Amino acid sequence: MASLYTVCFVTAEDEKTASALAEGLVGGRLAACVSVIGGVSSTYRWRGKVEKAEERLLIIKTRKSLISDVVQFVKRNHAAETPEIIFMDITGGSRDYLNWLGSSTLFTTNIPKDKTGRTF
Repeated sequence: MASLYTVCFVTAEDEKTASALAEGLVGGRLAACVSVIGGVSSTYRWRGKVEKAEERLLIIKTRKSLISDVVQFVKRNHAAETPEIIFMDITGGSRDYLNWLGSSTLFTTNIPKDKTGRTF
């Protein structure tokens, strides 16, 4: 059976941004739950240099059908030029939890395409 649900990982520069993203995603029913983990130390390459940053990691539980909406929401509400937005399928789990996840999110997308008309 194909997976209906996904987990998305997003990093945020501070608690204010992480909280705003979490509340907006859950409030808009784009996610059933967003867990925010503080104290994440990231090392990455950006514009030819190795950078380090303290960040918050958001673990977003949502429907696969809402991937485009989640991407657009994060891009519109994140300060980073290229925010981390990574999805991984949920291939199993508690039936009760997955049923709750489904009942707590929208069934279809509701955010229009971005300004360029691209879909994600």
